[in-house]
Amino acid sequence: MSFFNEECPITITSNAIEHIRTILQQKSINTNLYGLRVGVKGGGCGGASPLLGFDTVKENDHCYMLKDFSVIVEKKHLMYVLGLEIDYEDNGEIKGFVFNNPNEKAVV
Repeated sequence: MSFFNEECPITITSNAIEHIRTILQQKSINTNLYGLRVGVKGGGCGGASPLLGFDTVKENDHCYMLKDFSVIVEKKHLMYVLGLEIDYEDNGEIKGFVFNNPNEKAVV
């Protein structure tokens, strides 16, 4: 496990941070034990899909402190999430986290 004082390679908008904080509070998630895991799953013909959830730090993870919670990225996923922006939208058509990167756009 590695903790980095440098800037997180992922941008999380203020809307997304606010929603993450709400989830942390509603679910009583201990931020001393759990962080926000960002990664990818899948691949192949459909391409890779973003992965977002709360998890504990594992041996091959990189951790970045962002405000009052940590962001966890597995070392092998780092190159896929580099430059990723996570936003949260709540309007008539979309409600959820939106992942913006130079190559794809997905809603979870």
